[in-house]
Amino acid sequence: MKVAVGIGCDRGTSLATLEAALSQALAEAGLSPEAIERLASITLKADEPGLLALAARLPCEIRFYSPEELAAVPVPHPSEVVRRHTGTPSVAEAAALLAAGVGMEALIVEKHRYRGPDGRNATVSIARMS
Repeated sequence: MKVAVGIGCDRGTSLATLEAALSQALAEAGLSPEAIERLASITLKADEPGLLALAARLPCEIRFYSPEELAAVPVPHPSEVVRRHTGTPSVAEAAALLAAGVGMEALIVEKHRYRGPDGRNATVSIARMS
């Protein structure tokens, strides 16, 4: 099975925090990193060093979606806090669904939250590819 992984994170989130969040989400789904076909996030994170390093390390394709594209995707856990900061109620879940080309029923991991030792937050969602 191939999957798409949506990731939301605080500005300045370290590669180590992103890797830990991803590892936990993959373990929750019973998947290995080899299942990852692509990563996805919001355009606001297109220059985020930790996220770009994660994509290079895997290695896999990374896609970025605008707040408008993400906001148009129905998700199980929208957040008004995320909307205030990014312009969309979901980054991780919506990005995973867009990158996988599927609907909500294909979410394997809905919204895995992790706060790293660096004090930064990451959210990971995983969707089965169509």
